[in-house]
Amino acid sequence: MKIRYDLKPRSARRSEPFRPQGPLSFGQLRTDHMFLMDWADGAWSDPRIVPYGPFSLAPGAVVLHYSQEIFEGAKAFLHPDGEIYAFRIDKNAARLNRSAEGLCMPPIPPADQVQAILALLDVERLWFPQQEGASLYIRPFMIATQDSLGVKPSDRYLYCVFVSPSGPYYPAGFQEPVKLLVTRRFHRAAPGGTGAMKTGGNYAASLMAGEVAHRLGASQVLYLDTADRHIEEAGAMNHYHVTRDGRLVIPTFTDTILRSVTSESVLELGKAALGVETVQERIPFEPFLAGLRDGSIAEAGGFGTAAVVSAVGAYVFEDGSEVKVGAGGIGEHTRRVYDVLTGLQRGARPAPKGWLFQAPRVA
Repeated sequence: MKIRYDLKPRSARRSEPFRPQGPLSFGQLRTDHMFLMDWADGAWSDPRIVPYGPFSLAPGAVVLHYSQEIFEGAKAFLHPDGEIYAFRIDKNAARLNRSAEGLCMPPIPPADQVQAILALLDVERLWFPQQEGASLYIRPFMIATQDSLGVKPSDRYLYCVFVSPSGPYYPAGFQEPVKLLVTRRFHRAAPGGTGAMKTGGNYAASLMAGEVAHRLGASQVLYLDTADRHIEEAGAMNHYHVTRDGRLVIPTFTDTILRSVTSESVLELGKAALGVETVQERIPFEPFLAGLRDGSIAEAGGFGTAAVVSAVGAYVFEDGSEVKVGAGGIGEHTRRVYDVLTGLQRGARPAPKGWLFQAPRVA
């Protein structure tokens, strides 16, 4: 793929490393440029990096009416060698294509997705925040752009990648466990739906549940399946728990659970790297709750790109009661998983072959 560069004049671009003054919010800032590519007549065309800004959409664009849209989330990090490395973006490229298939959208060759991301990171390398715990959050997405009110797949699409210099997803970072609301009023996804796809409609449907959770002192929702029998997701993260006998358990991936790149990484690293056996199982909720109460479940939390690892200190219920996880703090296995993953991402530990993608110095 040959990328066209239409960059801001150097006098209008960042000329020195970004040094934030004070805490850096997650996902609020934008860099100078974005990557764009168009699909029409059965092919992708005009891959280009241009100044970040609005683009034109017809009021009748399919995405605005029928939510034909998918997106991804990845991160890049500054390593001790002074270079920028993206973490496992080939996995994000594969997942975007799985989402595209489910929403009748055209796939993008994974190598082209990776090239687009790395080229943009190269252009924006001076935007990496010189701050502890910071990253460049990468947001690729695809939208349906045909001006049509027929309920059918679009015949035109736009693929875009932009970058957000970001601090921790939760303001307190890893050091403060969160609470999850257990509710049977809300469900994230139904069998045969879009739960395994990363599409905006899933997140729009979660907003009300999230607001209810916040009102009850929780950060997010523990979603159960539609029969209210099995644990599925922890807000926008994959759930996990650690048993007293040293097993880290992630719910089995189904068509109602989004397959997290972080979870896949944990499963692939396994006991040799993490010091705990990693497995997947269907997790019935009532036995899980009993395990929290009798101490046979010692730790719990969520895995996801934005937060990486988020420890859960307690599960709260709509009647105001709550059940603590262990002593309510961060367990040793959770801390170990966090330290290993962030060490791999930031170059403090050697990563498995093929997990890191260095941004080339081209632009």
